[in-house]
Amino acid sequence: MIKVERGEHCIVVGDSIDAMTTATVLVSLGHVVSLYADIQKMQTTLAIYTFEHELQALWQLYLSQNKLVVYAAPNNPQSLFKVSASAAGMSNVPKPSLYWLFYNELPASWQQQDSMQNWITQLNDSQVATRVPLVLSGISMLGVFAAIAEQCHRPWVYYVPYVFLQDGRSYASMLSPTLWLMGEKTPQSVDKVSILQPLIAQAKASFITDITTIEFSRSAIMSMLATRVSFMNEWSRLADYQGVDILEVATIMGLDDRIGGSYLQAGWGFGGQTLPAELLALQKSLEDTQVDSHLMQAVNSINRDQKELIFRKFWQYFDGAIDHKQVSIWGASYKSGSGHTANSAIHPLLNLLWSYHITTYVYALEAKSELTALYLDQPLLHFIERPMQHLEESDAVFILSWPTIKPLPISAINEVAIPVFDAKNVVSNAQMQRLKGDYIGIGRSQYQ
Repeated sequence: MIKVERGEHCIVVGDSIDAMTTATVLVSLGHVVSLYADIQKMQTTLAIYTFEHELQALWQLYLSQNKLVVYAAPNNPQSLFKVSASAAGMSNVPKPSLYWLFYNELPASWQQQDSMQNWITQLNDSQVATRVPLVLSGISMLGVFAAIAEQCHRPWVYYVPYVFLQDGRSYASMLSPTLWLMGEKTPQSVDKVSILQPLIAQAKASFITDITTIEFSRSAIMSMLATRVSFMNEWSRLADYQGVDILEVATIMGLDDRIGGSYLQAGWGFGGQTLPAELLALQKSLEDTQVDSHLMQAVNSINRDQKELIFRKFWQYFDGAIDHKQVSIWGASYKSGSGHTANSAIHPLLNLLWSYHITTYVYALEAKSELTALYLDQPLLHFIERPMQHLEESDAVFILSWPTIKPLPISAINEVAIPVFDAKNVVSNAQMQRLKGDYIGIGRSQYQ
């Protein structure tokens, strides 16, 4: 684990997994952290991200050691920016050496309707030394963070987008980022944020430039990833009709160095929070500048439609005679290794199935708590502890996600020989050949 010689006092404001990961990593680097958050939202985040085992363990450890202290975010930002070590109840901790604000999670009471945001005014008017660095993170319209930096009466303002955080390994992915991007208000001032130096040094790649360029790059990276996914999904539909396996096509494409193999997986599309939020922010930026982007409109349209494609294949397979059937659904998260269902295909699939009074047996242990809270009074929703439960009563099985390290129970499926609707193409070609029943995937179906 990376260590520093002398710990600093860092103040973090936010309640997302990004903010909680940041607080945990900063403590691991030898600092003490005061985290200001919406406590209820933070508890919800903790409950949703139980699959982040390393983060959860360290979080509890650092809380017990008082190296990480959580406070309710104040309604008035002035009280936060005037905070001292003694006021925070941490008399043995120096005054803040870093402020890290997650823009999208700042309390609504911190905002004003005028051109200058209230929290910036309070920051500028506070007694906090103007030399204390301020780090901003989050997703918003292009140019927002550069504008905030200019409004701040301090030279050391930075913007760090979370293009590196990976669900399922958020702590490790921040401690050793694949790509560290950082925008700076004052050129060549990276030495002023010594607290971040270990993270920059551990990054596989890094780039530091002005904030506007980093904002634009963040949006461009995420939009490119979304475009690749939607491109492959559009081609998967053509592959279905041509009798071509889209997995083999993706493998061939990946051999071309100009393309590479990342984000070429056809399936039900992309979900989570980051990509959808990024595309929404880009859409608002385009509207504000009156610049058209037919490409990104198509990306969004394909992704929305792709989430319902596996249901349409199910409806067609049974010639529309699907009322009151029973189905098993394996996986619910927006990606393998996550327990988060934001913008996952599970939601449109469940609602479409329920509209036909179809009983659903869902195997999604990590996402169970989130689905339970969302569909508390749904009588057609039943959770199962093992994928084989209720398989005999099921007319079909849907696969929305599956852990890569866990073998699919092909033998159990073959005992009932029901059709498999593979929305993420997790069934290998060898496993497909072993199936006794029909297989329906995305761009590689045996049955059409």
